[in-house]
Amino acid sequence: MTRAANADHEPFLYDAWYVAGWATDLKPGERIGRTFLNQPIVLFRTASGDVGALEDRCCHRAMQLSHGHVEGEILRCTYHGLEFGTDGICSRIPAQEKIPKTACVRSYPLVEQDAMLWIWMGDPSKADAERIPSHHYHNDPKWAWRGAHFPVNGNWELLVDNLMDLSHLPYIHPNTIGGNPELHFKTKTETTKLPNGVKVERRMPASVPPPTYIDAKGFKGLVDRWQEIEFMPVMIRIHTGACDVDTGAYEGKRDHGFSMLGFHGITPETERTTHYFWSMATNILDGDIPDVVFEQTARTFKEDQEVLELQQVRMEADPNRPLIDIASDVGGRQARQLIRKLIRAQHEEEAREVA
Repeated sequence: MTRAANADHEPFLYDAWYVAGWATDLKPGERIGRTFLNQPIVLFRTASGDVGALEDRCCHRAMQLSHGHVEGEILRCTYHGLEFGTDGICSRIPAQEKIPKTACVRSYPLVEQDAMLWIWMGDPSKADAERIPSHHYHNDPKWAWRGAHFPVNGNWELLVDNLMDLSHLPYIHPNTIGGNPELHFKTKTETTKLPNGVKVERRMPASVPPPTYIDAKGFKGLVDRWQEIEFMPVMIRIHTGACDVDTGAYEGKRDHGFSMLGFHGITPETERTTHYFWSMATNILDGDIPDVVFEQTARTFKEDQEVLELQQVRMEADPNRPLIDIASDVGGRQARQLIRKLIRAQHEEEAREVA
């Protein structure tokens, strides 16, 4: 694993929990190969239901273990039959009885929580499962949700920028969750630094509800909208919604209104590609409303994906050309600053350990 010598040029934060997939991606006996932070990984689930994450490279002749087979509690290399447990230690070599200590592959901490698989790509000794961001909405019967995985041909921090600044909604998503452009740009944005994150809050009182809100809730008049964004390395939770005007939306009385609770797991694949694991939950459980909300959300995120990939093309063509910030970038800027701060701390700790 190659690291940048300078923290300011390090493309990834390693000491963090990333979404590696949905729990449903792996049934017992299944395996899948994915790349995270430039590292090829094989994810697999044993017959008993345990999950494992190993480097996707057999220690014998470098065969990709993602082409192997899961049998019982082991993953077997399809080339010469070496068998590995979720700890990465080889437990059997068919051609011999003695197994050398060097017969092992790197194992990555992998935790199943809130219907997601979370992987730690940094130093395993620092992988504290208590630090995994909780998203209990996936387990709450008051919310209906659907999830997806989009492969994005764009840098992961571009996706952070996109989600931290929702002022693009009226331009990119006018037919679903957008709205009046002037309303979005005149809306006051409040940004708060958290101990390990950034929170952005926006309120849009007495506004016209966008199409998705009308389709889901049947609003007939003006609404009080809210947008609440929370960044934690490395995921973003966005709570948006609306209530009829003056019915308590800004005093926390929202059960009677329409809510969309978005989870956004942002996992770098390479410097220029990203795994985007997202879900959308809604408090409207009637009929096919959850499916309608998910389908319209999927369309909006496909629109975002197109924007990110167009950005990536232009930025790669002239990588040293500077970009400017505007007022609505404050949340994204603070999120990036936090990422850089954590990467610098990561480098400093590694330097102390070497010394």
